[in-house]
Amino acid sequence: MFVLCCRVILQGRCVLNLTSSGIGKQLVTRKLIAASARDRSCFEGSDIEHQVVFLDADGLPPVTLQNAFPLVAVAYSDEGEVDLQAGLALLGSLGTVPAVPIRRLDPANRPESLPLLQALTEGSVGRLARYSASITSELAILRRERETLLENYRALEDAFQARNWEPVSEIFSHDPYADPKDEGIGPLLAAAFIEQLLPVSSLGVAGFALHFHSVPRISGELVVALSYLESGEGVAEWTVPYAQLVPNWNFFSLPRACGGAARTLRLRISATGPETVGLSLGYPIAGERYSARSELPHPDLDLRPLAFKVFTGLPGVKPTRTPNMIAPSSLLEGQYTVDYRLAVATLSQIADVSVTPIVPEFQTVRFLEHEHAIVCHPLPSGISAGAVSGAIEPGTISFSVSAFIDHPEGKPAAVSFLLAPANSNARSEVAEIARKGTARPSAFFSGWREVSSSEVVNINIQLDEPVRGPMDLMILSRAVTDSVDFSWLKVSGFRMVKQFREAADVR
Repeated sequence: MFVLCCRVILQGRCVLNLTSSGIGKQLVTRKLIAASARDRSCFEGSDIEHQVVFLDADGLPPVTLQNAFPLVAVAYSDEGEVDLQAGLALLGSLGTVPAVPIRRLDPANRPESLPLLQALTEGSVGRLARYSASITSELAILRRERETLLENYRALEDAFQARNWEPVSEIFSHDPYADPKDEGIGPLLAAAFIEQLLPVSSLGVAGFALHFHSVPRISGELVVALSYLESGEGVAEWTVPYAQLVPNWNFFSLPRACGGAARTLRLRISATGPETVGLSLGYPIAGERYSARSELPHPDLDLRPLAFKVFTGLPGVKPTRTPNMIAPSSLLEGQYTVDYRLAVATLSQIADVSVTPIVPEFQTVRFLEHEHAIVCHPLPSGISAGAVSGAIEPGTISFSVSAFIDHPEGKPAAVSFLLAPANSNARSEVAEIARKGTARPSAFFSGWREVSSSEVVNINIQLDEPVRGPMDLMILSRAVTDSVDFSWLKVSGFRMVKQFREAADVR
């Protein structure tokens, strides 16, 4: 009986109309017993005839199975049992009806077996099924009402937008909210990215504002990308040095408002540097879809959105309530972008490919597991270099990193990056740089950049065209003074951007 009760509870989620034994047969719409058409005469005139679904004599199920959820199959003859075995096998192939047990009954004991079947289908088992069905019915009604409210909300939004007389008008906002238990989401910005869906139609959106409760004074950059969720097509990207941000609302403007079909806008935010901006979160919300999320789990992102505002109106016009306005660094119209970070497993495979006549007494190139960074200590002569095989994926158009000398007394050094075809001779590629100062035609050389311990240097490299195949990434360092004491050059925050002209999988 317990197994049958569980079967009814599971099956009850698909049924909306049930009755108890106290209601007339004309109101009973659920058929809980399966039988063969050959045994129809055994059920005719009984109190459970209205609860029986009959399978055809050739074993095929009936044309319609609406409101038929058999708990048990009953056969009064050998032929009827054979028909049930064939018909129930066909029902099982649908994958929507659990396996139904077949019970063989003696026609001579028909007067005793029929009341037992009636008690099974109309007793406590039926009450449990009706309770489960009522819950499912209420959930379905609530879902339909929620969808209706969302449609009405979008219609009202379009109506207000049409009557908007302000040059730039705020149409949606999440105010900042500081939870005493906040642990900070800065590490997420540096190690991955934070994604936020804007719960408004994209039609007419001319910009948005993000709130920062703190902005570091050291060097670093904030990277914000706006794209369409449905297609993955990019809209714009903002690469903003920390010096251009203010600890308040910062308005990110568009050169022209989003038009065309109403689509869902998605923000992806990341940052570089040893310290990241204090990106503010908003009040908790019930909609999981519109809460902030990241590749890495974080307790503060549990049903909390970012603090943001969405504006419509004239593009390029700053809202009066925002103290700062930032124009995009690049437009991505017609492009499909994918941001990715070099995985820890990939960085850990770095190999020392230094070209120097000096045999060092310590390891000059190594991976720092807990910091997801690479150390490349220069030597007085030659080039210290590390190679990560196959790190650059096809389609990559740009990459950015942060570099600094990780010691207060460290001497300055020069850093550069080299991209070479996959499986090439890495040491030979570095030797070409050491000998001629330039790379081979098949490789890309970023040039040298001086780094010191006083500030973090953000290095952004834009390729002329996306790479066509996987490439090896090499990190090079050399001395710029007579001394390399404590010159622990640390490179971290490897962010790559792939661009496509066709739709790509950007999930």
